[in-house]
Amino acid sequence: MGKIITFGEVLMRISPRGNKKFVQSNIVEFYFGGTELNVGISISNFGGNVKHISAISDDFIGDTAMTYIQKFGVDTSSIVKSKRPLGVYFLEVGAVIRPSMISYNRSHSAFSEIEPSKVNWENALEDGEWMHWTGITPALSQGAFDVLKEGLKLAREKGLAVSADPTYRSGLWKYGQDPKQALIELLHYSTIFIGGVNEINEVLGTNFGYSNEDFIEASKQLIAQFPSIEKVFDKIRTSLNSSWHKIRARMWNGVEFKETEDIDITHVVDRIGTGDAFAAGLIYGLQQYDDYKALEFASAACALKHTYEGDVNFATVTEVNNIIAGNITGRLVR
Repeated sequence: MGKIITFGEVLMRISPRGNKKFVQSNIVEFYFGGTELNVGISISNFGGNVKHISAISDDFIGDTAMTYIQKFGVDTSSIVKSKRPLGVYFLEVGAVIRPSMISYNRSHSAFSEIEPSKVNWENALEDGEWMHWTGITPALSQGAFDVLKEGLKLAREKGLAVSADPTYRSGLWKYGQDPKQALIELLHYSTIFIGGVNEINEVLGTNFGYSNEDFIEASKQLIAQFPSIEKVFDKIRTSLNSSWHKIRARMWNGVEFKETEDIDITHVVDRIGTGDAFAAGLIYGLQQYDDYKALEFASAACALKHTYEGDVNFATVTEVNNIIAGNITGRLVR
């Protein structure tokens, strides 16, 4: 595998233990994560060669975050230091009929102040084979958008594959950029689209439904609008309640439609980062397997992430392949 490049904010997550609300507890736990970082660490856990690019605080919290990232074997040589604080978010983990709740504190974080002069993309992309981006990063600030666009443009010039997960979160776009136009601009540099009809409708201004037929037609229209995009992969979540979900996935690769079977997750330990686990499994899978096996690998990786506390998926390739093979009883391994 060539080097996989991820670019995005490093965040500290703070939560009360278990399923408590903050008002119930004065004891909290913290984790490090961030959408693109979660993808990178998961790929590294699969054995991939990963570099993460970001800006973190120049203090002991930033140092701790750097040590955390490095312990997974992720290259941190293109992470820069800032006098601004590390971004933080607060999470109350829900249960059964009570949903989880998140509050972000990242508007003036180290990463939100990033600008093109801070990242040397020529060096950052050295030996790169794949670059991954999400719609979270360009939503944070004009600087983050500009840096990402510069990196994507050079990545395509160098022939890297580029996966896009254009997650749209309306609450993040506060600096004046038009979200739709920004995402459209960045999608022109992308080759793999990770998203479903919601994301396609947002970009194209269409109104496709959730059927497989609509997904196929939406994917065809997306590829027609963005000729650089070759394949579309979609994760489908069915939530019976906060603690019981089903995961499956589908794809349109320009030639054929494929869909995986549901994986039943009857007790969700932590759903944060599960979409990132899907993206990581897909990126790793597409470098190792055919499209359908990559889709199965991504879906199984996503399902496994629901069993780990924190933002990161700790699953190994063997564990993911065991799920694909149908070993879902959770029996003790001796």
